[in-house]
Amino acid sequence: DKKFTFPPLNPETITPDEIRQRVAEAGIVGQGGAAFPTYVKLSPPKDKIIDVVILNGCECEPYLTRDYRFMLERPDELISGLKLIMKALGVKRGIIGIEDNKPEAIKILSHKVEYEDGIEVISLKTKYPQGAEKMLIKAVTGKEVPPGKLPMDVGAVIQNIGTAIAIHDAVVKGEPLTIAALTVSGLGIRNPKNLYVPVGTPIQNVIDYCGDVTEDSVKIIVGGPMMGVAQYDLHAPVMKATSGILVLTEKEVSENVETPCLRCGQCVDACPLNLMPTKLARYTQLKRYEDADGIGIAVCMECGTCAFTCPANIPLVQWIRLGKQKVLQMKKERAAK
Repeated sequence: DKKFTFPPLNPETITPDEIRQRVAEAGIVGQGGAAFPTYVKLSPPKDKIIDVVILNGCECEPYLTRDYRFMLERPDELISGLKLIMKALGVKRGIIGIEDNKPEAIKILSHKVEYEDGIEVISLKTKYPQGAEKMLIKAVTGKEVPPGKLPMDVGAVIQNIGTAIAIHDAVVKGEPLTIAALTVSGLGIRNPKNLYVPVGTPIQNVIDYCGDVTEDSVKIIVGGPMMGVAQYDLHAPVMKATSGILVLTEKEVSENVETPCLRCGQCVDACPLNLMPTKLARYTQLKRYEDADGIGIAVCMECGTCAFTCPANIPLVQWIRLGKQKVLQMKKERAAK
């Protein structure tokens, strides 16, 4: 529990290299859930020309309101963090993309950036999965990231709202990332809250702090309901990118019986990346990992839209996730030979 801080740095005089070094030393990772090292995102290859930084203020998963509270309560630190990201990348244009179901956040931040050169707030249509990097880039800039490519291939870098604030805190306050901001919600928790929680805190402690679960609670998920992971051991710790702890009741969880695929194509229509989820899942079941790789299993972002729309209740995301792991393992074994 010892508190450690770095010497604060002046955001006006700090150099791009100093920003990257501080971000690395502070252990900052992406707050959107993937926990990708932020230092790496701020260090693109020399041949990649970045022309825009986009802050993801969509928070499109149900229940989660952590980023929304950040936008309402810490707008100045948010903009400071965005400027530091832009400075580290040598970029003159910054965009904060916010879904239109958060009008108060749009209003506050639009007012704050009114006199900021090169920074704007864009209101986006509320839809899932708007917050996914490739979806957000298309909505904000009109550019499409090719399959298998990264946002930097179209000149964009995406950062989460919480990541920008963590960068501000690391540079201006000298605070390393040792605390996770998260939403505790769901009908199964007695006192829903948005909290700052020290990394490493057992999930059970957080639930106890919020008044414990109700008698009809049946499932606990870390993350959002679409992309989160169900928990069976509440001694598991809160991690840096833990965005939420959801306690769901029987009303919120549908445990429908899985039936054979209907070949209806609803999952194909729903996939935001134009993949064939049913085929990817089937190839995984048949252990045909080469074929799964050939039709783009590695491209899947595991948003859960396919499983949500499937009338046969097939756990498509779980199969695809397993297939991705097997494909990665297969490629590593080949590279080692």
